[in-house]
Amino acid sequence: MDQAPVRRIVIAGGGTAGWIAAAALVKLIGPLIEVTLVESDEIGTVGVGESTIPTARTFHQLLGIDERAFLRETSSTFKLGILFEDWAKQGDRYIHSFGQIGKSTWMGDFHHFWMQARAEGWGGELGDYCFEYQAAKAGRFAIPDQGHINYAYHLDAGRYARFLRGFAEPQGVVRVEGRIERVEQHPETGFVTALMLASGERLEGDLFLDCTGFRGLLIEQTLQAGYADWGHWLPTDSALAVQTASVGPAVPYTRATAHEAGWQWRIPLQHRVGNGLVYAQAFLDDDRARALLDSRIEGEKLIEPRMIRFKAGRRRKVWDKNVVALGLASGFVEPLESTSIHLIMIAITRLVQLFPFGGVRDGVTARFNAMSTAEIEKIRDFIILHYHLNQRGDGGFWDQCRTMAIPDSLAERIAAWRDGAIAWQASDDLFRVDSWVQVMLGQRLEPRSHHHMGRMIVEGELQGALGKLKSDIANTVAQMPAHQDFIDRYIAG
Repeated sequence: MDQAPVRRIVIAGGGTAGWIAAAALVKLIGPLIEVTLVESDEIGTVGVGESTIPTARTFHQLLGIDERAFLRETSSTFKLGILFEDWAKQGDRYIHSFGQIGKSTWMGDFHHFWMQARAEGWGGELGDYCFEYQAAKAGRFAIPDQGHINYAYHLDAGRYARFLRGFAEPQGVVRVEGRIERVEQHPETGFVTALMLASGERLEGDLFLDCTGFRGLLIEQTLQAGYADWGHWLPTDSALAVQTASVGPAVPYTRATAHEAGWQWRIPLQHRVGNGLVYAQAFLDDDRARALLDSRIEGEKLIEPRMIRFKAGRRRKVWDKNVVALGLASGFVEPLESTSIHLIMIAITRLVQLFPFGGVRDGVTARFNAMSTAEIEKIRDFIILHYHLNQRGDGGFWDQCRTMAIPDSLAERIAAWRDGAIAWQASDDLFRVDSWVQVMLGQRLEPRSHHHMGRMIVEGELQGALGKLKSDIANTVAQMPAHQDFIDRYIAG
């Protein structure tokens, strides 16, 4: 059956996913389509995705969002990376920074030079050669007039959704208040044709975006697209989230601190701190989790902790018939590396690139699904890496993570690193070589060998080059303002 042209887009659900989608569609292809978003004030959103990665900046630039206005209205702060504490062993600390480490060559990446230097007894720490790493460690931040700094944001998810609504509605997005009571489908194709609201209003559309969170009202409850469960690799399934008053200046990094059955996040915003305890119910019951969270947070609680249940995995079809799932409706890889908002942004960008103006057809949906699957599975592997490479001695949860079978794709990466310090970023990889290197070293996976290209450099030249790079970074960081001071001046400008 020939499919009708696609012009009417109906977004089911608001929150971060819904309003990111609405803002992108109306800004990028608005003259060609009609966008309606339906959400209900009666239905809450998860609203705790408060940390991003640098791709968020690219997305904002694509939409023409003013950074200062965004920071002011969302109480955002800057983020240079994630501080991991107690992951490989209790007492360990390392930073997964967003920066480029050193300078690489066609023959090999910078870490091979550093490993040669370390083998000779003078290399220092790998982070010495990364500007963003040193700035994060020092609690400093600035956007240089010349040069480059790679950063992301910590943000208030509720305020972010309101900010995007204020951006999208003046450009033509129509918001409908209401609760979806029934989903209508074409009797032959199974395509969704309309959403019936409790008010009696009927919203027809050609393409529907499911932003209804974990329940997946359209993609799963209606179309039964299926779900690939990754709980055997990522066993955490619960989180307690709470907001606290700030007890000091905001730092330019997220803190991820491991505990007996998972980890705790701490995300500094301008007006408060976002906290959460991620855990596996099989190893920590809810009452003990709440007590553990209470014992580890700093500052006065502004709300009572909120319970969130989740299941790591992905939708088997993110795009099924004429429904595209976004955000939590499409799948979930726990928030350890702050990838949830990125996955929304890249999905809607991909949809714009593959937009089915001439009608929804299998070739387009298959391509979209293949790209989505490849990316989220590689993100999954990167998250598993943190858990699997642990040497903690507290048994239970961590023993299971260390001894579990892992995906072949991750086993291949670990073997290549262990045997030859080889790391790579494929075309559909989100995380760069520097990210893999920082986490594998941070998790105490020391390679047995490395490329010896450093030995070909004239004696003294390598030491001089690395010494200059280290001192240049240290000098630049020393001249930067404290992160909180920069924010205060920047948003006032």
